[in-house]
Amino acid sequence: MEPFHQVAGVAAALPPANIDTDQIMPKQFLRGINRQGLSQGFLFDLRFSAPGQERADFVLNRAPWRSASILLTGPNFGCGSSREHAVWGLRELGLRCIIGTTFGGIFADNCARNGVPAISVPMAELDRLMALATDPDRCQLVVDLQTQTITSPADGQQLHFEFDPLRRHMLLHGLDAVGLTLQHAQDIQRFEQAYFQARPWLATSAFDVNG
Repeated sequence: MEPFHQVAGVAAALPPANIDTDQIMPKQFLRGINRQGLSQGFLFDLRFSAPGQERADFVLNRAPWRSASILLTGPNFGCGSSREHAVWGLRELGLRCIIGTTFGGIFADNCARNGVPAISVPMAELDRLMALATDPDRCQLVVDLQTQTITSPADGQQLHFEFDPLRRHMLLHGLDAVGLTLQHAQDIQRFEQAYFQARPWLATSAFDVNG
C-alpha cells in the first residue's frame, strides 16, 4: 500500500448527508476484484445521466474540481453495506483523502486499509472548508497526517484534527493488516517456538495432516 504523508491539492465539496456505499459504488460495478474501471463507477448515478454522459452540474465534472485530490463530505458518508469497491473507486479516481464530520465505520476502516485517511472535523470547521472548496479560486487545501493538520492557504488558517493512532501508523508506513502483523514476525516466531517446545505433542499433531 502506498504510504500517506501529505496531500496538497484541489478540494471538492459534496455536502449531502448519508451518501451510502450503494451510491458510492453501484452494484453493477461489483463484478470482481480488478480495480480497472472503478473510477467510472464512483458516484456513477450522481456523475452521469447515462454511460459516457456526464452531468454538467456535478462538482467532479467541472474545473477545477475534476482534478480534486481531496473530497469534503456531508455527515455519515459511506454508511450502508461494507463493499470495499467504494474505496477502490474513489482512490482510482485520484482522491487521496476525505474530510467530513462522521463516516460509516466499515467504510472508514476500508479507507485506512487502502491508503485513504477519512478525517473527522467539527461541523463548524467543515462548513468553513466547504465554503472555501466551492470557490474555484480558494479551493486548495493541504492535509498533513504527520502533523495532523489541515491548512487552507486562502484564509491562512490551520486546523488540528484527531486521528486514530493505529490507523495513522498504518497510513504513514503504507501498511495493511497483513503488513502490520508482519512487523511483529520475530515476536510471533519466538512465541511459536516456545509454545511448541513446552507442548511438543501439539507440534507433532499440528503438522500431521493425515491424522
